[in-house]
Amino acid sequence: MTVRLSLSVQYEAAAPQLPRWRLRRWVQRAIDTAAARNTNNTSPRAKSHGIRAATLTLRLVAAKEGRELNRQFRGRDYATNVLTFEYGIDANGSLGGDIVLCMPVLRREAREQHKTLRDHAAHLTVHGVLHAVGYDHIRRHEATEMESLEILILEKLGINNPYQEQQGGDSTNLRRVNSRKKA
Repeated sequence: MTVRLSLSVQYEAAAPQLPRWRLRRWVQRAIDTAAARNTNNTSPRAKSHGIRAATLTLRLVAAKEGRELNRQFRGRDYATNVLTFEYGIDANGSLGGDIVLCMPVLRREAREQHKTLRDHAAHLTVHGVLHAVGYDHIRRHEATEMESLEILILEKLGINNPYQEQQGGDSTNLRRVNSRKKA
């Protein structure tokens, strides 16, 4: 299943390693995989059921804007790695949303976790898209479901499981090490 994607990419922070074509590939793979996974799933939590089109904005920002947005919309006074503004799915099956990646935070986290910026940015782009689709990780079972789907999507993109401790890495930056089988 291929979801028709309209993607606007806005570079408010330098990210030469993340060209539009690469970001588009990650977003398309995430939406298509989420939509296909839920084709036969009609549970209320499967918000990706019925997605036929998506209009998304992916904005890459500096720390100042990342902090301002996080403070304004989440009440947290620090720059975070990714923010997603989910606008839902309309009656025609069209998904809307905005995803904000804070590049200085992504660079720092990638360095601390001994990952490439490209792999870490792919993970957080996929993570943001899944939030736009309706996935969340507040409850343990939701986190397990979302992480499993992230791992599957990243595997399709040739990227390692981001929840496994990197060799020589510091696992304190990981929410938890995921040892489940790939979905």
